[in-house]
Amino acid sequence: MLYPGLYEQVINNALNSELAKIPEARKSTAPIDTAEAAKVLAQYLTDVVQKGLENVQDNGGGIEAQIQLANQIVTTIQNTTQEADFAALGVDQRAEQLLALLQQNDPRLATGKSAKDLDRPETSIAQSSLFTGAIHEPQMYTELKKRSFPPTALICWYPSSSGAVCGS
Repeated sequence: MLYPGLYEQVINNALNSELAKIPEARKSTAPIDTAEAAKVLAQYLTDVVQKGLENVQDNGGGIEAQIQLANQIVTTIQNTTQEADFAALGVDQRAEQLLALLQQNDPRLATGKSAKDLDRPETSIAQSSLFTGAIHEPQMYTELKKRSFPPTALICWYPSSSGAVCGS
């Protein structure tokens, strides 16, 4: 069911069926801007791919099956674009993530520490995080201290009586 409001949503087949039942005067659509098409479609596909990978898992497939699906998508892109460079973007079968990499002359190595010993933040460094100050959530200052390697861009919005104030 569609609710009244403003949207910036790619019209897929399911949405198109719903829109077909709504009078023209009640809806506004526009072609995807060709200059923004890659970004808009990639953002849309992020949700589709995530749902597909979750579906694989929900139907009993393990991480191996999810990697197989991810690599099929990469192969399709490689075949469609005819760019051999995409072959290197397939997910390795070991199903690992790189979490840290130290410089060759990092002083921690001399003290017997390794990259595995780095103190990691609780929140993802690959995605935006909202710190509300709630007791059950990590504190912003401790997360920032853990994110000091490598330097992290930070944008904060502070509410004030005259509106939100931005700091970085």
